[in-house]
Amino acid sequence: MLFPDYRPRRLRQNEQFRRMIRETKLSVDDLILPLFAISGKNVKNPISSMPGHYQMSVNNIIKEATRAKDLGIPAIMLFGIPDKKDPLGAQAHAKNGIVQRTVKELKNKAPDVAVITDVCLCQYTDHGHCGIVRDGAIDNDTSLEILAKTALSHAQAGADMVAPSDMMDGRVAEIRETLDENGFSGVPIMSYAAKYCSAFYGPFRQAAESSPKFGDRRTYQMDPANSQEAIREVTMDVEEGADIIMVKPALPYLDIIAQVREEIDLPIAAYNVSGEYSMIKAAEKMGWLDGKRAMMEMLISIKRAGADMILTYFAIEAAEELG
Repeated sequence: MLFPDYRPRRLRQNEQFRRMIRETKLSVDDLILPLFAISGKNVKNPISSMPGHYQMSVNNIIKEATRAKDLGIPAIMLFGIPDKKDPLGAQAHAKNGIVQRTVKELKNKAPDVAVITDVCLCQYTDHGHCGIVRDGAIDNDTSLEILAKTALSHAQAGADMVAPSDMMDGRVAEIRETLDENGFSGVPIMSYAAKYCSAFYGPFRQAAESSPKFGDRRTYQMDPANSQEAIREVTMDVEEGADIIMVKPALPYLDIIAQVREEIDLPIAAYNVSGEYSMIKAAEKMGWLDGKRAMMEMLISIKRAGADMILTYFAIEAAEELG
């Protein structure tokens, strides 16, 4: 097909034609809203690096989750900021921990909201790492039991889905076995399967108060230069029992999302992370770009790459834009 016989612009002449031939459709059904829970009453602490987002007490989490539901957003991802931290992250699996209390209240006051809980130790350990530290290094196998206990405590509180983000080897199998043995075989696992050691997590670490106190996370999160390794990580988690596979971050790893889409037939999630959100908000504030158009272009690119669902801090804004 060559010009002048073929003229691609013919089908770009008006919005009706553009809608008719649009190859990728973004829907409110694709969105998951991350929220940060903290103790207290009527608490709404602004997160300075993430304009429009807050650390919120349970009553405000319920309000925001209900707002999301009313806009058609099917699920939230819940993170917790505990009252106290220790070397073993005991509050991560405490029966009355911040996530466990929040889940119970959400399921009581807003039962139609699907609640996914992040399973990790970084917010709960005083050293800020995602696993247990022994002799200055992350002890993978010791961490597995605590991660599984944490996932179980979330399920017992009423979580609809658990999402391990720690990147310890073998944690999906450990969590699946623990859930099954305790009567929660129906609770799915969304695995952060290909989670890269990224500079784009900075604002989240302020929000979740989870920056490591020493070193970094390169010994367990993936090297940004690797793509074949991502397929191995994903394959392992599928074989261990993951129900949904996640790639994180999204924008710098669209090629990874596309490769994973070709390799597996499970649903794929992509995390449009805090740095991706904040850089658009900062550029919009400076008048350098149209924030809404940039937001929608970014989200469409993630969907086009092959993601079935997108965890994004833009969820509310995108839902409002989608109508």
